[in-house]
Amino acid sequence: MVTATTLAGVLAVVLLAFAALGAWYARGRIETVEDYITARDSTGGGTLTATLVASSMGAWILFSPAEAGAAFGGVTAIAGYAAGSALALAAFAVVGPRIRDRLPEGHSLTEYAHARYGPAMYGYVLLVSVAYMFVFLAAEFTGIASALSLVAGVPGWQTATAVGVTVLAYTGYGGLRASIVTDTVQTLLILPLLIVSVVVTLLALGGTDAAHATVVETSPELFNLTSAAGLEFGAYVVVAVVGAEMLNQAWWQRVYAASDAATLRRSFLVAAVAVVPMVFLAGVFGPIAVGLGLVEAPGDASISFFLVVTEVLPDPAVIAVAVLAVLLVVSSADTLFNAIASIVTVDLPRLAGVSGADLTTAARAVTVVVAAAAIVVGAQGYSVLTLFLLADLLAAATFVPLLHGLYSTRAWSGGALIASAVALCVGLAFFPPARGVLPLGSLPPASYFNAFLGAASVSTLLAVLTARLGGREYDLDRLGDEVRNLDDGGERR
Repeated sequence: MVTATTLAGVLAVVLLAFAALGAWYARGRIETVEDYITARDSTGGGTLTATLVASSMGAWILFSPAEAGAAFGGVTAIAGYAAGSALALAAFAVVGPRIRDRLPEGHSLTEYAHARYGPAMYGYVLLVSVAYMFVFLAAEFTGIASALSLVAGVPGWQTATAVGVTVLAYTGYGGLRASIVTDTVQTLLILPLLIVSVVVTLLALGGTDAAHATVVETSPELFNLTSAAGLEFGAYVVVAVVGAEMLNQAWWQRVYAASDAATLRRSFLVAAVAVVPMVFLAGVFGPIAVGLGLVEAPGDASISFFLVVTEVLPDPAVIAVAVLAVLLVVSSADTLFNAIASIVTVDLPRLAGVSGADLTTAARAVTVVVAAAAIVVGAQGYSVLTLFLLADLLAAATFVPLLHGLYSTRAWSGGALIASAVALCVGLAFFPPARGVLPLGSLPPASYFNAFLGAASVSTLLAVLTARLGGREYDLDRLGDEVRNLDDGGERR
């Protein structure tokens, strides 16, 4: 068995290596606020694709798809997760150039919300986006803490703290540029490690046929392509993931970091294609864990991948998989830390009158607070998928009204806010974990399907309806005049 000391040592080496790389690369390159949060027009196709792949492939890929396959509908549920992940990235190939065109000197989705809709919708989007990224971070820390606890008995708080503090150190110093360069290296390591881990584990199980036979013998419904539960999960997880990623500030940052619009489109589309097999390969370990009888308690589904790995692989291979998990959580955590810092940096001049060099300092301080809270939640051992679904619900109710304003001249603040808030209430009313704390027993039974499809449908319908009835017209050409370079003073007033 892998010992906690051995694994902690490997973890320390990996984390310190990336901290050193990020700090070294950023040295002398962060001279302005713009350098810290945007790296505007600086990233070519190869590097942009690498950072997109690394950022999208967080530790969640080893937890959520497998949990979906084990507990929410088998291979159909996994396919839905893969499709949702790909569609979210592909959507930015369409929306990204529009964002750059309408706000050429923009930085964040909250900045766009303020410029397009004003303070009310801006405040709502700010709250939802920060809450989304906080829950995402907490889910990442939860996953890696659970995995290393299983593999070697490392206490969850130690793992979450080590990863959080180290990643925060180099992203706090080097900003987006440090994140992009470490993402590039992480991609070069993650892809082969993931492929080798999956192949070696399947071979240890006797090959794909043997693994398939094991599942079919004990739980044939998990490979039933017409499973109602799997199809239902696949439908709502597409909505959940697409909605969440459209409100993920990390992607908005990378929209502006791309060297040009053509590079942006190509890189997001390539990353979308790359995501599909990675999600599916990791997800099949959920049904395999069930077939092997390893999922014995409700919380076990989240760590299905590691249950299988520790069951069939020798210790050196288990350590390699643990390294893969650490790389994955580092790649997504540094992305989220930078995304939070970006939003804080853009919004502080408006909210608190902070400017100049104080902006970067304040952004780092707020990011530390959010990171500390996420580390605490991450050490508690909650269901990774449930945490992600909560984050996704916040976004699913908001992304259509928010982005509607990029295309519609008739969308207005009150209509967008009503559409988002009502849709979120609908989603929460049917969200299963919320039913335990909300007095809503008179409503139809709670389900994730009703929660996500209800939230997305209601928000879309109300966004279109309120725009048609509002009687307002907005000149979209004004958007570019509302926002300017932060080094020149930020948003115009």
